[in-house]
Amino acid sequence: MKFKGGIHPQYNKGTAALPVEEMPLGARYVVPLAQHLGAPGKPVVAKGDRVGRGQPLSEPGGFVSVAVHAPTSGKVTAVKELPHPLGLEMTAVEIEADGEDAWWEGVQPRGAWREMDPAALRDALRDAGLVGMGGATFPTHVKLSPPKDKPIGTFILNGAECEPYLTSDHRVMLEQPREVMEGVGLFMKVLGVTKAYVGVEANKADALDALKAACPPDLDVAFALLEVKYPQGSEKQLIYALTGRTVPAGGLPMDVGCLVQNVGTAVAAYEAIAKGWPLIQRVTTVTGAAIRQPKNLRLRVGTPLGDVLAFCGGLTEDVAKVVYGGPMMGIAQFSLDVPIIKGTSGVLCLPDAEVVQYLADACIRCGACVDACPMGLLPSTLGVLCERDRWEDLEDFNVADCIECGSCAFCCPAYRPLVQLIKRGKAELRRIQKMRQQGAA
Repeated sequence: MKFKGGIHPQYNKGTAALPVEEMPLGARYVVPLAQHLGAPGKPVVAKGDRVGRGQPLSEPGGFVSVAVHAPTSGKVTAVKELPHPLGLEMTAVEIEADGEDAWWEGVQPRGAWREMDPAALRDALRDAGLVGMGGATFPTHVKLSPPKDKPIGTFILNGAECEPYLTSDHRVMLEQPREVMEGVGLFMKVLGVTKAYVGVEANKADALDALKAACPPDLDVAFALLEVKYPQGSEKQLIYALTGRTVPAGGLPMDVGCLVQNVGTAVAAYEAIAKGWPLIQRVTTVTGAAIRQPKNLRLRVGTPLGDVLAFCGGLTEDVAKVVYGGPMMGIAQFSLDVPIIKGTSGVLCLPDAEVVQYLADACIRCGACVDACPMGLLPSTLGVLCERDRWEDLEDFNVADCIECGSCAFCCPAYRPLVQLIKRGKAELRRIQKMRQQGAA
């Protein structure tokens, strides 16, 4: 099935042939307590404490929250506000590595997932601090706990990796296919489902072949090569492409009986059970014309960005932006002191010549953004409403259904910052809705 809309940017997947390298242990790590959607964690360590690799540094701040863990052994030198990739200073634990990289004694294998109770598996993933590693960072145990009136019948593994430049998922599928497929089986057991789909874009056919070959014989999995089109990896588009089901406006995948997880999350889930490892590392693509040595790296969570860039030969003189994520949905960084976090799928380094200057010009009513929108929205209208501060009117145009994929801004011939306007509009509308609720209470 093909979803409506979408675009075909230059994919620039030049790092797809580069095997994953392990970055050497650093001297200093900064681990933010907020690396997920939901409430930040609460610190359980203090300055001067000694910690082991994998030791909890925080406890969840609520149900929609997870802990963070020490990426290596060493001494806590601070628990304070430090630069965060989201653009603010947030509470983080600073660790001076002792060079021993010794595991905390509490890190122990949980057992074989096939022999464990689904609730015990879900609790173990919560304790490991697991979040969606495709970029959304929604706590995994919450996603695996749908309400009783929304039963899940179909599990979907997202191997599309449609964001330009990024190849970290591609390399994980090629290099760790067994762990990926064991993670699929683990998720199926937690959910109690018997059918799964694996979707991979056609420009990564070798990855699909590797997953097929590694699939355990006791799993009922359908494998599909998908059209190369952005945003093929968005949950709602992926569900439609694989099953033909349409998630209703304002709805979630569970409304059509589906649940989607990323390939990196599947590996992390398997490692959390089979090895007892919390989520303290991930594979990240470092790429772009403004980095001297592009790489796919296995990085510890909390590694300072400056250290990562130095390991890749440093930035070129004409660098203009360093982006966490890809060019469509990534966030430009204000400092090289920010750390790698659980959701850092890529670090994109762009030279000045490749950075588009968006303008505040008027909409020319061409309709290109309407054709491109994969959610069937009217980005041009939403943009105008945002420019005029008509926040409450956005509800009438289903602004909440915008997935912020950036397709509208990408194809706009007037270079209007449509996705940026809409993101601001959504935030303002949420503020107004919260005030309404508080007033009603």
